[in-house]
Amino acid sequence: MRELEGIGASSGLAIAPAYCLIEPNLIFDPKGVHDTEIEMERLKQSISSTKKQLKLIYDSTKQYMGEQKATIIAAQELVLEDPAWLTAISDQIKLGNNAEMALTKVADVYATTFAEMENDYMKERVADIRDVAKRMLSNLIGVNLPDLSLIQSEVILVADDLVPSLTVQLNKQYIKGIVTNVGGKTSHSAILARSLDIPAVVGTKKGTIDIKHGIPLIVDGEMGRVIIDPVDDIKRFYLNKQKVLVEGGKSLRHYLSVPSTTADGHTVHIVGNIGNTHDIDAVLAHGGEGVGLFRTEFLYMNRSGLPTEEEQFDVYRTVLLKMQNKPTVVRTMDIGGDKGLSYLGLPKESNPFLGYRAIRISLGRQHIFRTQLRALLKASVHGYLKIMFPMISILEEFRLAKSILLEEKQKLLNAGIPVSEKIEIGMMVETPAAAMVADFFVQEADFFSIGTNDLIQYMFAADRMNEQVSYLYQPYHPAILRAIQIVVEAAHKKGKWVGICGEMAGDQIAIPLLLGLGIDEFSMNPSAILRARSQITKLNKEELSEHLKHILTLATDKEVSQYVKEHLL
Repeated sequence: MRELEGIGASSGLAIAPAYCLIEPNLIFDPKGVHDTEIEMERLKQSISSTKKQLKLIYDSTKQYMGEQKATIIAAQELVLEDPAWLTAISDQIKLGNNAEMALTKVADVYATTFAEMENDYMKERVADIRDVAKRMLSNLIGVNLPDLSLIQSEVILVADDLVPSLTVQLNKQYIKGIVTNVGGKTSHSAILARSLDIPAVVGTKKGTIDIKHGIPLIVDGEMGRVIIDPVDDIKRFYLNKQKVLVEGGKSLRHYLSVPSTTADGHTVHIVGNIGNTHDIDAVLAHGGEGVGLFRTEFLYMNRSGLPTEEEQFDVYRTVLLKMQNKPTVVRTMDIGGDKGLSYLGLPKESNPFLGYRAIRISLGRQHIFRTQLRALLKASVHGYLKIMFPMISILEEFRLAKSILLEEKQKLLNAGIPVSEKIEIGMMVETPAAAMVADFFVQEADFFSIGTNDLIQYMFAADRMNEQVSYLYQPYHPAILRAIQIVVEAAHKKGKWVGICGEMAGDQIAIPLLLGLGIDEFSMNPSAILRARSQITKLNKEELSEHLKHILTLATDKEVSQYVKEHLL
């Protein structure tokens, strides 16, 4: 038995065998051959195996992720069945190459040819060609590729890192826990793990290197601990602890029908963060009073091209209909930083979090932005929609984004397409610059939503994905509290509301601070809603405001958290 220490990124306990998501070695011997019949037979078997695997992946993706995402796999099946592709490989075998070499040569030619085409759609086929070739090669060599869609039993996923495009494929039915070497508490993979309510420990550095596929693991997401091959006593201890956690969760069901009102009668809204239509069920099941953050960027991931206006309209309409007129805040595309899209051809940057991302891309590539806005506006008549722009730093950005939205709205109305008249247009406050001049922004924005993950990152000039500077992720630091105070006071003077949609919203230590500062809406992972409501109903808003006067005189994050623990929990 051994233990790993990491960062507890998503609370809860998981006990299951390890599933190591490690890229296999696909090196082969490029030897020539004399018996081409044998190589042709090997190629035939590889194609047959690849077809069966793609069929399984397609069915699984369609079942759990929807038909739209499954079309990616369908496109790969088309490559596999392309007669010209298969003929080219066969011809290479006839020239004396073994099947692996023949496949690699043809794949390289195809990928290069498609990449040089002017047509964007054809360029996007390069990824499909590479993926199909990789799967065929693995079948030729006899090596299994890791594939989340093929997991059919309960496991704990172990990986060096989980990029967002991979994390969105997680099937909660089988993935019971996550362990990664890379990542921090506010990395997007960690956030997604929390939204799926999957216990996760990240940032174990090179700790997973000795974890063997299938070995029993325990993931303690609260303590940031991973136990490898636990002895029986330890396993029994954690099974009992897991049982207690489940019972505690059941007792919170009482708060499903309780308003989010403090002991002295101050009511706030507790809503949920979502990344797709499936997440809405969790928001409603946990008593969410709306959606405070719909991360639309995941519509753009795991595919080879931009989603069409109709595809987006269907998703937005579905979200609004399922929310049944409960307020739904949709964030426009927040791509960039750690969420890249290969098909956009974005330039590589030294500091991507400080570079071309979020609203900067939307304003720079307005055809993408306008498509999204039209889809949102057309869907607006199906519910209660609020739209907000991410990563706004200066007033000109907000004005331009808002003017584009209003232009598209007018075009739709001119064309006789109905658009809701009560759409609120707001912005995320994620940069110190936006917070400092909130009094200017509030004259043109209907609401603010503070994205604390990025606000903390930019306030301390510390990359939140970098473990070496993770000590600078200080959500309770007086600098953060004062920035939030500035935003809230500016908004309330104009009668506008302020929400929190970053990780602080569901943080037990942060909740009394945010309530005392006057936050109106708390948007969090659905699984945290009932616990937060339970806590808020026991707090006194007026008393918290008095405590804040003292708290804002403290100097450090630790002093603030210690004060909250001693006086407010």
